[in-house]
Amino acid sequence: MHPLRSALAAALVGLLALTLSPVVAPASADHYDGAPGPVHAGNTFGWYQHGVFRQEFIGPKPAFWKKKGRGVVRTQNGMLTLMSTRRGSVSATLDLKGHTYGRWEIRMRARTMSKVKGGKPFKVVTELVPGGTRDQHCGGRDIGIENFTLGTNTVKSYVHTLPNSSYRGFLGRHLRNDRWHTYAVEVAQDHISWFVDGHVINTERRADALDPVPRQLKFELRAKGGKKMDPARMQMDWMRYWSMRAPNEKSIKAPQLELSTFNGAC
Repeated sequence: MHPLRSALAAALVGLLALTLSPVVAPASADHYDGAPGPVHAGNTFGWYQHGVFRQEFIGPKPAFWKKKGRGVVRTQNGMLTLMSTRRGSVSATLDLKGHTYGRWEIRMRARTMSKVKGGKPFKVVTELVPGGTRDQHCGGRDIGIENFTLGTNTVKSYVHTLPNSSYRGFLGRHLRNDRWHTYAVEVAQDHISWFVDGHVINTERRADALDPVPRQLKFELRAKGGKKMDPARMQMDWMRYWSMRAPNEKSIKAPQLELSTFNGAC
């Protein structure tokens, strides 16, 4: 075939392939059925503009992540990993100076590793707890960033205040094994807001819910007291803390929480 005809034929084949190929739309974050990818509250609301304390969990586990309970806490493949046993809880707390105000965000997944006869599912919990040696009041001053039971489909957020108040929010999510989600909380003088996968979920402004105390981050696989548990794993891809210096670039208007009681405070 003449070289010119060969070139024209190749061009026509290429044009036909392009014409018949499906149109590929730009990628978009699916906040309900898949991993949120790079979308999270820090870049959605513009918090990143004024510095950050960050943990990528690459290399050995820093000494300021304090383990408590039965199980393993270690870094693994760029993640902070908590591995439970069949009995008791295991947690990792950031043992640094706490912050009264600011923004905290994590990217996290969890799964049940195996089923045992008569075993109960673990709760997967990320909280802000009173920092340092401050009285923990048995959880009576905690802010729950996320709290759900493995195998269920609802994540809970909350703030506990003394003597026994609990402001709680509930969000149905697809929390199947090993599904990544981002969770964040913004604690300001006049409000607390919760975020999941870059979306503001709740904003609480009632004065009685705003309990100013320096807090620090805690991850926990929480067992049911005295029960045999199904071994579980909790993994954090990263965590961030930002100050309140940068204003939110989007509205944080969202429903307030439901007022209830927390009977575990001491």
